[in-house]
Amino acid sequence: MTITDQLNRTIEFNFPPKRIISLVPSQSELLWYLGLQKELVGITKFCVHPSEMFKSVKRIGGTKTVKLDEIQKLKPDLIIANKEENQQEQIEELCKHFPVYISDIYNVNDALKMIEQVGLITDKKIKSEELASTIKEKYNLFKSKNSEAKTKKRVAYLIWKNPYMAAGSNTFITNMLHECGFINVFENHKNRYPEIDVEDLKRENLDFIFLSSEPYPFKEKHILELQLRLPSTKIILADGEMFSWYGSRLLYAFDYFEELIKEL
Repeated sequence: MTITDQLNRTIEFNFPPKRIISLVPSQSELLWYLGLQKELVGITKFCVHPSEMFKSVKRIGGTKTVKLDEIQKLKPDLIIANKEENQQEQIEELCKHFPVYISDIYNVNDALKMIEQVGLITDKKIKSEELASTIKEKYNLFKSKNSEAKTKKRVAYLIWKNPYMAAGSNTFITNMLHECGFINVFENHKNRYPEIDVEDLKRENLDFIFLSSEPYPFKEKHILELQLRLPSTKIILADGEMFSWYGSRLLYAFDYFEELIKEL
């Protein structure tokens, strides 16, 4: 089978693939959801959902530190990767030896296209189309219910500490913030994930700061640290998987956003 991935690369592979490695947590969860338990032979240490998959499938390093020798041993006939989440040089090396499908996702429509394409190349076309249709219904319902209730609140979404890093320009997270009606104060920054400090946050006259549960595991204590220096800004722990996972997790994201907006 031949297909063009989201980087407009043409890949050729044996169809249907029988030995699949996923290097992306949200796409590993998607493969499991589609019923590819027997075909999925390798995942990363960050592919934690569902727990049954995490416990039973061989882990081949992190998303940016994959163990090439372990992948060679597994002899995959298809590797699923992502432009942002994986390390370019490692993916380029894998492409020399294996078919690699690379996703590139900035918004919900990109995610829906990826879901359908992954279903097509793994012989799960019907189930992936049903999943994409359900997600689209939830997405459209969320948009219609919130079309007149846009918050237009100024927010910063932090993904890292020491140094603080925020979601910036041209990211899936920023797009999801927009879907919720928020204004990401760093959305026009030259960097996609700029390093910032507390003074930067003070200057932005923020209504909310979201501290993501991943990749840095922000906790309640980090709210207290920032609240002392930003007393007029409401600081909230956010479920990072809802804002940044673009596979089957989108089934739950829009319900989560609706509850989040109600609580603000």
